[in-house]
Amino acid sequence: MDRLLTVREVAERLGTWESSKERFVRRLIEERRIEFVHVGRLVRIRESVVAAYIEANTVRPVVRGRRLRAVAA
Repeated sequence: MDRLLTVREVAERLGTWESSKERFVRRLIEERRIEFVHVGRLVRIRESVVAAYIEANTVRPVVRGRRLRAVAA
């Protein structure tokens, strides 16, 4: 079973704690862009959900092949 993280812990893992504290994570929750769990009145997010969010929002680099130039005749 995954560990349940607090909103602050999620913000720290996403690297948004220094700039926006909990606002970014709370906005993700409000807009239902990340899965969360209610534990009474508290909001918790599973570690695997944070990892999946990071993976889903990771932009992969474009790998370009070498182009062969045609020789002008």
